[in-house]
Amino acid sequence: MQHQLSLLPYNTFGLDARAEHFAECRSEDDIRTALKSGIRPVFVLGGGSNILFTRAVVPGLLIKNSIEGISILESNDGEALVEAGGGENWHRFVLWCIEHELGGVENLSLIPGTVGAAPVQNIGAYGVELKDVFDSLEAVDLETGETRHFDKATCRFGYRDSIFKQEAKGRYCITRVRFRLTRHQHKINISYGDIRNTLALMGKTDEPGIADVSEAVVRIRSSKLPDPAQIGNCGSFFKNPEIPAGQYENLRSAYPDMPHYPLPGGLVKVPAGWLIEQCGWKGKRVGNTGSYEKQALVLVNYGGATGEEVYALALAIIDSVKSKFGISLEPEVNIW
Repeated sequence: MQHQLSLLPYNTFGLDARAEHFAECRSEDDIRTALKSGIRPVFVLGGGSNILFTRAVVPGLLIKNSIEGISILESNDGEALVEAGGGENWHRFVLWCIEHELGGVENLSLIPGTVGAAPVQNIGAYGVELKDVFDSLEAVDLETGETRHFDKATCRFGYRDSIFKQEAKGRYCITRVRFRLTRHQHKINISYGDIRNTLALMGKTDEPGIADVSEAVVRIRSSKLPDPAQIGNCGSFFKNPEIPAGQYENLRSAYPDMPHYPLPGGLVKVPAGWLIEQCGWKGKRVGNTGSYEKQALVLVNYGGATGEEVYALALAIIDSVKSKFGISLEPEVNIW
């Protein structure tokens, strides 16, 4: 265990917060050993790609989940059950799946973070969400040290949401995640125009494979999102809001070019990036932070920003979108 450790290398926003106590855990037993220290409160850190530290010092015990390993537990002609350690890098896991001709996660390529953090957020991109390929997970209860099994129903997945962001928030460290992936007969999802257009540029319009879709997604994300090694960021900072169809129709009369995606249950998804851009934030710099010039949804640290600065910018953006459109944006990142 380390003390007063700088978290600069452990968060993609590039914020120089410190952990009062820090334990890197490579197994469930390591986690239980750290818990026996009696230090509280306990926080779990994955890849640090979805965290905004707003305090100079994170109090208590910060557990870094570094449990690795990927294996095929079951396999038949149609699908495979794959297990990955919670500390595995998510994109490395996706590439491993593609290398082993296992489909279902290719649309989720290049999403930063770890396998263990993916169910917390129910990560999603380009028409696919984690819940679509999820089977089950194991997690250590940070209060008791016991291991608990969660299936899809008990995870209560929602849009960028799960039980781990609601009543079980901060209660568990996800150690292993299992996925049901396709073999041979893949269900390619290229419903998003960006993917189709990029595949066309790649010359892969005739029956693209999972590797082609993955490459297209990597190209798209690389063109829109800044590299955290160059500019500190957490990717998309806000969720895309889902509003009632009636509210959307009222807004469309004033903003006929407002993009939208109809959803079940009489809801309409509106791109948060478009709303933020219409409020004049895209490319705007405020002190050491700002909204990224190529994607308004991404808040960035130009160097030397504090978590408080970034959070203040986020609140200002939320206020302006609410004032202009009557829509309340919600942060996608975890704010500590």
